[in-house]
Amino acid sequence: MAQQRPGSGMRYNPDDIVVFIVKRDSECSECGKELLSGSFLRMENDKPLCLSCADLDHLEYLPSGDACVTRRSTKYSKIRAVVVKWSRSRKRYERQGILAEPEAIERAMEDCAADADAREARRERGAIKRAALDKEYVEEFANQIRTLFPGCPPSAEHKIAEHACEKYSGRVGRAQFAKEFDADAIVFAVQAHIRHQYTEYDELLMKGYERLLARGEVRDKVDDVLERWRRPAGNPRTD
Repeated sequence: MAQQRPGSGMRYNPDDIVVFIVKRDSECSECGKELLSGSFLRMENDKPLCLSCADLDHLEYLPSGDACVTRRSTKYSKIRAVVVKWSRSRKRYERQGILAEPEAIERAMEDCAADADAREARRERGAIKRAALDKEYVEEFANQIRTLFPGCPPSAEHKIAEHACEKYSGRVGRAQFAKEFDADAIVFAVQAHIRHQYTEYDELLMKGYERLLARGEVRDKVDDVLERWRRPAGNPRTD
């Protein structure tokens, strides 16, 4: 089971051999070899070792990038090591690739080349399936909008749903409670649409208004539109 090394921010398996990419010039504690920035070292009992002294110099470096080649190289190699590097910006060690037996890497590359078409076909089928599922979700989100707001303009529910549920947007439609079609999520999406399309909210932001102040300025207009949309089309207000 993966664990996290205290203070490093790096996830690893207890049995992993971890090799570090040198950030500052150092030297091997055993043979005295100079370890320049960018070279590899293995820590053993808190002492730096070059790959030769660590008995890892027969391994070849495979940078991250092709998950299939990395996975198969790891499987085929009798011994391997995880290569990591300290990220100054993220304050943690990040995986850069692996060290594996050259024969294992070569075999992995040959296997990946041989079934590349099949793997691409699987990816395409998966993408089609995910797109279909996402389309169904957006359609149901739109249906929920129409149910709660039967008086909204024709096709408005689809426009709101597509915007709110856009992938990777971080908008309300991607939140978990929205995926459960929580009524509050539906209302939030409709409110946002009304705020941008039926009020001067955007103009206020351009004038330098703070977001919450601008929202307060247009709240009554948003509420009025929400109330109209909650009534079926053609059903006039009676109060």
